[in-house]
Amino acid sequence: MECISVFDMLKIGVGPSSSHTLGPWRAGRRWIAELKENRQFESVISITVDLFGSLSLTGKGHATDIAVILGLCGYDPQTIDVSTISSIIDTIRTSKQLKFNNEILVSFDPTSQIIFNREFKEFHPNGMTFHATLTDGKKIDSSFYSIGGGFVVKEERKRKEKKLTEFKEFPMPIQKATDLLNYCQTQNKKVSDIVLENERSLRDDQEIDHRIDQIWTVMLESMYTGCHTEGTLPGGLNVRRRAYDTHQKLIGSAVYNTPTDWIEAIRDTEVKFRQILKWVSCFALAVNEVNASLGRVVTAPTNGSAGVIPAVMMYYMVIENHDANFDDIKQFMLVAGEIGSLFKKGATISAAMGGCQAEIGVSSAMAAGALTELMGGTPEQVLMASEIAMEHHLGLTCDPIAGLVQVPCIERNAMGAIKAINACEMALDTDAAHAKVPLDKVIETMWETAQDMNTKYKETSEGGLAVKVSLSDC
Repeated sequence: MECISVFDMLKIGVGPSSSHTLGPWRAGRRWIAELKENRQFESVISITVDLFGSLSLTGKGHATDIAVILGLCGYDPQTIDVSTISSIIDTIRTSKQLKFNNEILVSFDPTSQIIFNREFKEFHPNGMTFHATLTDGKKIDSSFYSIGGGFVVKEERKRKEKKLTEFKEFPMPIQKATDLLNYCQTQNKKVSDIVLENERSLRDDQEIDHRIDQIWTVMLESMYTGCHTEGTLPGGLNVRRRAYDTHQKLIGSAVYNTPTDWIEAIRDTEVKFRQILKWVSCFALAVNEVNASLGRVVTAPTNGSAGVIPAVMMYYMVIENHDANFDDIKQFMLVAGEIGSLFKKGATISAAMGGCQAEIGVSSAMAAGALTELMGGTPEQVLMASEIAMEHHLGLTCDPIAGLVQVPCIERNAMGAIKAINACEMALDTDAAHAKVPLDKVIETMWETAQDMNTKYKETSEGGLAVKVSLSDC
């Protein structure tokens, strides 16, 4: 069975896209590691990169070329100072040189040495090939595929056979929702308990807690930053940041200095029913406005859907349970990560493969299941909430205007968060033991729908809103 850690599903990175930005970035770093392993790195004198399919069609809007450059320079997406990205890229474009892995200075003109090819590779829509010329004149190349959520694979790892070999098999291997539910029932444990036991086979409790704390810190900071930054998003669509204005109206005259103080300030406000929807939407919009401006977010399970999970977690903390603490955050992330892994194993989390149902749909299902457990739901209700959330995202297309992760992507995060909360409430009011639609069936249906979906609705900007609205209209 494929063993996927929670920390594979929730990764810290830089926006705007996990498959089009984080994936190519990580591919560049993997290529460097491959060259070093083959003792060829020191001999590289020239580099060219070919982008294919969806990476080419929406690559410029998704900052794929920028991500490739940063990966070739050896920067880590988890730690890079995002405020320096523009100056790094400007310097390379002006000097027509880059420091390969921050070690070797090579000539590199992005306009001619990053090539956008419209044709699709057979293995996956998000294909890229790195080419190098060595000092002896030999030319070598290596292809990678960004399969969603920042995951990068080589072609020889076939879909049905792939296994994350760096991980040993979990003590409780899970391929389907029925496997997870069986462990919960036979051991009389919650979903988060089962997931935690599997994670403990990879790392100790201290590291688990540390990494979850890092993830939540980035999520909270992205919400905070988005809510306190006004202006227009880059890219040419002239999209005004809305989280700032909404937040100003909601927070009023509250005084605070840090993200943690901000949580308390929100808790102290008198939140009326209608304002709950506005707060949740504000949290989700804030994250994805940060994502759209090459800010740091948590891939959950993708960058395009990064706002759903933090928005729903924040909802629980400031609306449902003012005493919520790190233990609640940990529980939420463990469940969310496991639900996401079920979709990755049984379907896809790549919009280039399955449309937006694979991003917002999956993130909504993850958040719905996680919230349900925090609200006291049974494992059966957790899976039912995830099923309800995805059921009402089936068939959702990916049609970003101008290839930018802005319209309709940012609003969809708000809608996904609201649907997750609604799905949770419906599951909690239902005898889930007699659910009509099992989660596994919805995952299978999602994958079949993805395969049937026309390519122009799969992150190519060749259909839907992407062809009805252009930059000139904005």
